[in-house]
Amino acid sequence: MTVNISELYNKKILTLGGRMLGEVKGVMLNMENGEVSHLLLNNPESLMRSSNLRTDFIKNSVSFKRVRKITESIVVSDTE
Repeated sequence: MTVNISELYNKKILTLGGRMLGEVKGVMLNMENGEVSHLLLNNPESLMRSSNLRTDFIKNSVSFKRVRKITESIVVSDTE
């Protein structure tokens, strides 16, 4: 799947079951392989200021491996 990263921002993220998880506010890249690793549901700057970065990252991100379809919204599997 090839997509322009800028097109991901502000898209709604829904599970296959129809549950809304939020909107894309940031994208994390794996610099070793050049692939998207996670979609962030919060502004990256506010996430980086968190005192519980690991916990907040887990709560406020979606692994790109879960992505099943990208159209007007992003559909992800219910679990990883």
